[in-house]
Amino acid sequence: MSEVVEAQGGGEAQQRCSAISVAANDPDALAPAMNSAAEAGVATSAWDADVAEDAREYFVNQATFEAIGQQLVDIMAEQTGGRGEFLVVTGSLTAPNQNAWIEEMEKYMVAEYPEMSIASIEPGEEDLQMGVDVTTNYLQANPDTAGVFGITTVALPGVAEAVQQQGRADEVPVTGLGTPNDNREYVEAGTIQEFVLWNPIDLGYLTVHVANAQVTGNMPSEEGATFEAGRLGEVELIRPDEVLLGPPLVFSEENIDDYDF
Repeated sequence: MSEVVEAQGGGEAQQRCSAISVAANDPDALAPAMNSAAEAGVATSAWDADVAEDAREYFVNQATFEAIGQQLVDIMAEQTGGRGEFLVVTGSLTAPNQNAWIEEMEKYMVAEYPEMSIASIEPGEEDLQMGVDVTTNYLQANPDTAGVFGITTVALPGVAEAVQQQGRADEVPVTGLGTPNDNREYVEAGTIQEFVLWNPIDLGYLTVHVANAQVTGNMPSEEGATFEAGRLGEVELIRPDEVLLGPPLVFSEENIDDYDF
């Protein structure tokens, strides 16, 4: 396999590589570096959180923004009767993937659950204790909050811990995006009934295969086209520049012990 650099955030490769893939906290911050890499003949892509579309050749999407947003809302609606005002604890207010999920959540609420609404979006800055504090402070100031979404893998356990510490798990449903190992204790305690993610191992695996296909000239650029991605088999492009891993996974007490990550 050709030399591939997979990066998250703003790390800079110190050697010449054949391909680079990034997960961005800001869609524009990495754009100049990605464009420079492309000009130097390096294959470019993004995974998990996209950069500006003109700053990379492909985006490896873990699940569509629409699918994730709708799944989160459906989980919460089932527990709240489809009504109430909700808190969203995110990572960063500039993260493109998180903002896209929130946009889809709001659109879906309007269309399917008009008595549901997002009252506030608070950044946890990917800090567990900050997520606990933000949630605690908000719930104390807004005791009628119907439920809380934690939409990053750090935010969700922070939200759950705050609700659990306040002894309000039976009153304030919690869901979001997280890993099984970080949230198993909250599922077992009943603080979280269901939450959503994708298989991050498969996402990283697919990202490397996309980059290698770019370098070897085997990456298609037509919507609906497929390419071979190792043990994942044939993977489809849902747009000429976007590859989809698949639908989101829903974790619950019934299946959480089947996963270890």
